[in-house]
Amino acid sequence: MKFDFDKVVDRRNSHSAKWDGMAGAVGATAPDAIAMWVADMDFEAPPAVKEALLEEVNRSTHGYYTNDITWKTAMSDWLDRHHGYKPDPEWITPTSGIVSALGLILQAFTEENDSVVVFSPAYHAFDKIIKANNRHIHNQQMINEQGKYRMDFDGLKASMPKNAKVVFFCSPHNPGGRVWDEAEIRQLADFCIENNLILVSDEIHHDLVYSGATHHATAKVAPDIEEHLITCVAATKTFNLAGAHIGGCIISNSKMRKQFRDVCNRSGLLSLPLFGMIATEAAQRHGDEWLSQLLPYLEANRDLLAERIVRAVPGSRPMHLQSTYLGWVDFAGTGLTKDDYMHRLTHKARLGVSTGPQFGPGGESWVRFNFATPRSIVSEALDRMEEAFKDLA
Repeated sequence: MKFDFDKVVDRRNSHSAKWDGMAGAVGATAPDAIAMWVADMDFEAPPAVKEALLEEVNRSTHGYYTNDITWKTAMSDWLDRHHGYKPDPEWITPTSGIVSALGLILQAFTEENDSVVVFSPAYHAFDKIIKANNRHIHNQQMINEQGKYRMDFDGLKASMPKNAKVVFFCSPHNPGGRVWDEAEIRQLADFCIENNLILVSDEIHHDLVYSGATHHATAKVAPDIEEHLITCVAATKTFNLAGAHIGGCIISNSKMRKQFRDVCNRSGLLSLPLFGMIATEAAQRHGDEWLSQLLPYLEANRDLLAERIVRAVPGSRPMHLQSTYLGWVDFAGTGLTKDDYMHRLTHKARLGVSTGPQFGPGGESWVRFNFATPRSIVSEALDRMEEAFKDLA
C-alpha cells in the first residue's frame, strides 16, 4: 500500500494546537499563515490506527482501560524490531506523554532547588518543566563544531553545581537533529555514573532518523548505566499521535521503578486514556510500512528546506539534520536583528515558527522550522521567505 503524504489535510478549526493556537503561541495572525512551529505532523496517521479507533467507536461503550500488558509488549517488540533493544515489558510504565513524565521523574528523584543538567540548546519543554517544579536548570552549552553539536564534558565538569541530581538527555537531539554516536553516549553514561547522576534519556524522536545515521538506544549502548537510567519513548511523535498524550518510561531498576510508580499513583496518573492506548498500540503493531515510506518523504523535505533557504534568506545557515523533522537554521549571517528577521518571517512571510532563544544558551540567533507537512506547503513557505527577504539578495 502506498501512503499519500502529499495530501493536504485542512486542520484549521479542528482544535489543532499547531494551527488554531498559532496566533497566540507564535504571533502568526494572518488568515493564511502556515504553521511550522510545534512538533506534530500534518500527515494522516497509519490506517491501522483509524481502524482500531473505529472499532472502539462502533463498540460505543467507552469505559475504563485495563490490561496494559498488550500495550507494553507492543512497545517492547517495536524497540526490538527497530532499535535492537528489547526491554522487559514490566519495566515500562505508561505516562501521560513525555513532558508529564519528566515532571513526575523530578518529583520522584529530586527535591526542590536541586539542579538538572541540560545540554543546550535543547527542547524548550525541559526548561519549562524544570522551573515549574521549582528545580534549577543548569544549561551546559554544547560546542558547535563545523555545524555539528557535541557535548562539552570538560565544561560541565568545571561548572556543574553540587546539587545536580539528574541529566535530561535529548537523543536524537531536538532542535539540532543530531544522532549521537556510541562513544558519546558511553562518555555521558560514564560521567553520570562517576557523579552519581540519574540519566533521563528522552528518545521520543528515535524512529525519525535519516539515511546514513543510526539511533543508538542508551540502554543498549551503555548497559552499565541501566541502574541509573530512565528511558522515555513514545509512538506519538513517530505516527503523528501527539494528541493521544501517551508515552512510556522504561526503568529496569526495580527500586527506582517503584519509586516512580508511587509518584504516578499519588497523582492519580496510573489510570490510562482508552483511545490513546488503543491508537498507540495499533501504530506500533502495524505501522512499520507507513514509517518506511514516511522517512524518505521527510528526508526530501529536509533537503528541500536546506537547499532553498540559503537562497531565499541570504546569510542563513541550516544545520544538517540526521533526525527529526525540525529544521534548525542560524540567521546570524543575515546581518539582521532578531526582531527584524522574526518580523519578516511572522508577518511578511506569514509563517508560524519557533524562535531559537527559547531553546536556551546557544539558540539566540536560530529559528526552528517544522517541515513535516506536504511538500507543496514547504515550497510555498520557501516562496514566501524569498519574497520577504528579497532585499538581501
